[in-house]
Amino acid sequence: MSKNLVIIPTYNEKENVEKMIRKVFSLPTPFHLLIVEDNSPDGTALIVKKLQDEFPGQLHILERKGKLGLGTAYIAGFKWALERDYEFIFEMDCDFSHNPDDLLSLHEAALNGADVAIGSRYISGINVVNWPLGRVLMSYFASMYVRIITGMNVKDTTAGFKCYRRKVLETIDFEKIKLIGYGFQIEMKFTAWKFGFNIVEVPIVFTDRKEGTSKMSGGIFNEALWGVMKMKIRSWSRNYKR
Repeated sequence: MSKNLVIIPTYNEKENVEKMIRKVFSLPTPFHLLIVEDNSPDGTALIVKKLQDEFPGQLHILERKGKLGLGTAYIAGFKWALERDYEFIFEMDCDFSHNPDDLLSLHEAALNGADVAIGSRYISGINVVNWPLGRVLMSYFASMYVRIITGMNVKDTTAGFKCYRRKVLETIDFEKIKLIGYGFQIEMKFTAWKFGFNIVEVPIVFTDRKEGTSKMSGGIFNEALWGVMKMKIRSWSRNYKR
């Protein structure tokens, strides 16, 4: 059995999901895949289920009743992974904004000692393709804002392409993770950092989706903006001893 599990949340990703699954399984390092499917009306789940016959024991699906938020999707996936014998648990998007080939670099960083390996858009300049300038600046300065508020020395604090060692997810109490949108990505990094885990950023190039519909909205950024401040205040009364 592979020790590597890639978790991919999906909602209306029929244009991308089969291509993504086949690409991940074509990589030289063996990965298992868990699709966390939020009852997509476009038939995404049916595509995954058909492919399970082709990839038995490698491709898994966790179906939920509706669109419940990115954070809760990943937490459901983390719990599923911890019930099994996976050592390295990866997060990535289904829309190819995260290049599946970069899973190999994240895996290598974890093997070399990273507890959390981050696919970073900003560790070596600004490596974003097909985003309008306004969105690039919003994302870049959002990460700067998070660094100022939290004190974390992480360039890409909002990154959603990551690898966790099992022990990190075993340490974090998911019930205390309060942000469920893209702020979830910040809170997970912040919590791992507060526990003293080794966080390493691996440079990637982020390319905006070519097919399907973006899930970004103004509410996502509002949650991250105000949620980060609340998260920092909550941390003052928490114990981060392992």
